Amino acid sequence: MGRHVIVGAGAVGAATAAALADSGHEVLVVSRSGSEVDDARVTAVAADATDSEHLGRIALGADALYNCANPPYHRWAQEWPPLAASLLSAAESSGAVLVAMSNLYGYGPVDHPMTPADPLVATFRNGQIRVQMWERAKAAHDAGLVRVTEARASDFFGPRTGETSHLGRALPRILSGRSAQVLGSPDEPHSWTYVPDVGRTLAVLGTSERAWGRAWHVPSNAAMTQRAMLVRTCEFAGVDPPKVSRIPGVALRALGLFSPMMRELRNVSYQFDRPFIMDSSETESTFDLAPTPLDEALGATVAAAGEG
Repeated sequence: MGRHVIVGAGAVGAATAAALADSGHEVLVVSRSGSEVDDARVTAVAADATDSEHLGRIALGADALYNCANPPYHRWAQEWPPLAASLLSAAESSGAVLVAMSNLYGYGPVDHPMTPADPLVATFRNGQIRVQMWERAKAAHDAGLVRVTEARASDFFGPRTGETSHLGRALPRILSGRSAQVLGSPDEPHSWTYVPDVGRTLAVLGTSERAWGRAWHVPSNAAMTQRAMLVRTCEFAGVDPPKVSRIPGVALRALGLFSPMMRELRNVSYQFDRPFIMDSSETESTFDLAPTPLDEALGATVAAAGEG
């Protein structure tokens, strides 16, 4: 079995650690605080991941180094460039494969189901930051300096996602029988990605040579509207279906005056005003992976919310 180093102790880092530990690997999770991951099989390490020399020493001898970090959304421009550069440098110096977790922002507005072959033509700052991170890593891979791969997922849901998830932000309201307001239209089909499926995919990409040098989409179920996802979630919780409406544009602008997070979210509203669908079939067929059935995933999400 191998040795794997994960940067980031949030929902994605924890899911990746669990998937790797399930396969018998030695797993270290690096965070600034050394936060314990709720898994006795995993070792927590306190380190500043922007210190590439220190991170490189931690990753020395590791099979793979996973970028599961999640800087505050409104601080991507300040925090991602040094962090991404450090991870790339640490992977190069240690010889570990760099496995990056990413999203669909890089594709920009689309009118068809997205595949990894689509051009990266993001039209807003945070999407462009993601594009730059991948292009620099891919250039280093093509130059023979390091081995890299990237997983891309749509909006997360599942245990531990909380305020980082569009659905997670609505969960406390709908489970208490209240209405929910959502970003964009409640009735456009949208891809959703279950966080444990993200962890399983990252673990496969970090241990399969076929994955290296390109990006892959995390296996995800058929697209569903925001309304349908919230209604189905309430069915599992045994509460009445919620009233779902969109956040009015004027309210979104007003919230942006006081909340940097809401100000940035306005830039991704296009993802909810038209079909936003991800095609993960290539990943599924190449690595024999499948998304967790939606009912099982929603059931676990509701159960985790009840434990919180």
